[in-house]
Amino acid sequence: MQEVIENVLGKIVHSKVVINGCGRTDAQVHASQYFFHVDLEASYDFDLLQRLNQALPPDIAVFAILPVADNAHARFDATQRTYDYFLHTRKDPFLQNSSAFYADRVLDLESMRAAVALLPQYDDYYAFCKSPASFTHTICRVGSAHLWTDESRERLRFQISANRFLTGMIRILMGRLLEIGAGQMSLATFEGHLRDKKTPKLIRPAYPQGLYLSKIVYPYLDLPQRTDFAAVFQNTPSEYWREI
Repeated sequence: MQEVIENVLGKIVHSKVVINGCGRTDAQVHASQYFFHVDLEASYDFDLLQRLNQALPPDIAVFAILPVADNAHARFDATQRTYDYFLHTRKDPFLQNSSAFYADRVLDLESMRAAVALLPQYDDYYAFCKSPASFTHTICRVGSAHLWTDESRERLRFQISANRFLTGMIRILMGRLLEIGAGQMSLATFEGHLRDKKTPKLIRPAYPQGLYLSKIVYPYLDLPQRTDFAAVFQNTPSEYWREI
């Protein structure tokens, strides 16, 4: 995404452009809210937002261009990030690229909910990182974590908010939750990973296409999501989702 935006914006303003995003995501991972900052040398007498959206591919949309202080940084100034993970257990072609498909899974949702409830009680996620040694520390302060399902209980939504996340953390967490739901891991073992801070020998991250970076909060900026057309993406529970 970064390269695409830089190329398009550079052509519009006729200069080399480097953008700084609020974070990096794995291939096939989505963002329903995302911020980047860019330094532009001049103002323009045309609608930059309109031109950007006309030139960008259909899967990238810019909703607003906001002036900020010279020292504002899209990545380092963020105080809270929220991710959502969506999955479905019955084949649905309309969800192919927007939700992870786990065929015919019968999941113990109550046990999964009990595991989710543990997350805000711990702040070291060493055991849920692909490469913990690459970080100076693995402290992540989880503010909230929720598990929702639809009426049919064939769709699931896991949401987690924290001040930061480690490499692969949400997909690894979701993979463990699925193991708990399938009876392949006990709640005690899961809590042991949180408590003992030891990386398991085998890590099975959940599929990438179900993961969304869904909200970023700054000390000077807290915007609602613009995915109003899709109730399933709203940051708060709707009539569609029921908390487990």
